[in-house]
Amino acid sequence: MVKKIDHIGIAVNSIDEQLPYYQYVLGLEIEKIEEVPEQGVKVCFLKVGEVHIELLEPLNDQSPVQKFLDSKGQGVHHIAYEAEDLEQVIDRMNRNLVDLINKAPKKGADGKKICFAHPRSTFGVLTEICQKAEADNE
Repeated sequence: MVKKIDHIGIAVNSIDEQLPYYQYVLGLEIEKIEEVPEQGVKVCFLKVGEVHIELLEPLNDQSPVQKFLDSKGQGVHHIAYEAEDLEQVIDRMNRNLVDLINKAPKKGADGKKICFAHPRSTFGVLTEICQKAEADNE
């Protein structure tokens, strides 16, 4: 079903303020920075071994990440698992009564298809399932 942990999402007020820690203290390199208007976020990917750290900065006050920051502050936002077949995982989650935030895949960062499961169904952890863009799967 899922292959590996793809990334750990960290909600931040400002990517620019956080980057010195990740770059100069931890020695990580920026892989990509992009805006994902569909999700209301700007993201920065930093690679650590086979996993990425995804810094999430809200683009506006309506962003789900802004709501997270308002209620919980900066910190771990979600864990994302990579799946070969996102639709199959969504179907399995539905059969097992997992409360999905989005019922069908949405476009996420890096061209991936994504789906989020609500923390009330995943023992307190916001869970993202993602599938690489078609060209990346080959």
